[in-house]
Amino acid sequence: MHRRSLITLALAACALSLPLAAQADTVEVAGVKYDTAADVGGKKLVLNGAGIRYKVVIKVYTAGLYLAEKTTDPDTLLHMAGPKRLHIVALRDIDGNDLGKLFTKGMEANAPREEFVKSINGVLKIAELFAAKKELSKGESFSVDYVPGVGSQVLINGKVAGDPIKEPEFFTALMRIWLGKSPADDSLKEALLGIERKRRR
Repeated sequence: MHRRSLITLALAACALSLPLAAQADTVEVAGVKYDTAADVGGKKLVLNGAGIRYKVVIKVYTAGLYLAEKTTDPDTLLHMAGPKRLHIVALRDIDGNDLGKLFTKGMEANAPREEFVKSINGVLKIAELFAAKKELSKGESFSVDYVPGVGSQVLINGKVAGDPIKEPEFFTALMRIWLGKSPADDSLKEALLGIERKRRR
């Protein structure tokens, strides 16, 4: 009888641990779940950090950044070799033209002049993609996957959109929107770098 009780307790403990194990594979941000690992270009990446983009007090979107290895240093991150992924999920409807303009403005404000000039082809392409999309509705998502030798591939709702942007400078300039000297949101910058801070309510 004693042995049966021990077995029952062991099985119960295993059952309780399963949800915890499942939870460990995702990170939830504003109701959006980010996998803690992703495969990009045949390489396994880890979630470096994820957070919320606020406009005053309004939640606009969540963003998650995947790298080959974690770092809290923006300069190290920007110059890190290997594949990378940026994944954004809309928390409200976002006008496509506005999104393209904001990306262009953010890249121009943060990227060194030479880097931005080399990224112009990619800037125009991503602006055209979002203009054609017209609106990123609440709950919709897009990713930008960078793979060395291939370029930056935009995916909208998980589907490939357009050809890869071949200029390697483009992805670095894109990352500067959130990690540069004048980031879109200071708290989101820290979140993407995996730096914990008191959450805004």
